[in-house]
Amino acid sequence: MQIRRVVAGNDASGKTVFLSDDVVPYTHVYEHLRGQAHARIWHSHTTPTTTPPAEEPTSENGPILPEPGGTTFIIVQYAPDSVAFADDFDGAAAGGEFADKLPDLAASMDPAAPGIHTTRTVDLGLILNGEIWLELGGGEEKKLERGDTVVQIAGRHAWRNKSDHPATVAFVLAGASDPASTR
Repeated sequence: MQIRRVVAGNDASGKTVFLSDDVVPYTHVYEHLRGQAHARIWHSHTTPTTTPPAEEPTSENGPILPEPGGTTFIIVQYAPDSVAFADDFDGAAAGGEFADKLPDLAASMDPAAPGIHTTRTVDLGLILNGEIWLELGGGEEKKLERGDTVVQIAGRHAWRNKSDHPATVAFVLAGASDPASTR
C-alpha cells in the first residue's frame, strides 16, 4: 500500500508553502491476514494547531486513537472475512501483528466478540473501493459501497468484509469527550 501525502502549511515568515510531498512513512501490509493493510496518514494526539509539526506526527506502532480534540487520518484496506476462515489462518499470529501495529485499537477489542470494539472517537469514513459492512454491537448491519460515507459515533461496532475482494476505507477519527465525565 503506497500512498502519496502532500502537506501544505505556513513557513516561519507566514508564507503558505508545500512542507512535504512524499509517500506516507508508515504503512503496513499484514503478513498474517492476507489482504489487510493500513496507512497512517496524519495524527494529532490532542487539538491540532496551525503551526507545522517539528517532526513526523505519525509513528509505526504508536497510538492511533486520538485524545479528545485530536484527530487521526488513516486508510484501511480490509481483507475479506473468508481469509480468517481459511484452513491456514493463524489467528494468534494475526492478533499479535495487529496488537503490535495498532496497540491502542487492539486494546479496545472485545475478546468475546471478534472484531467488535468501542472507541471514544467519532469516525468519519469514505469507502474508496469495494464493499464493507458496519456491524453494530447489537447485531444490526448496513452494507456500504464505494462512494458511501459513514459517521460512527463511539458505538460498539465491527467492520466486516463479506466480499471476495479487499475493501478500502479512508477514516478521520476525532477524539471525543465523554459527556458524563464533564459533569
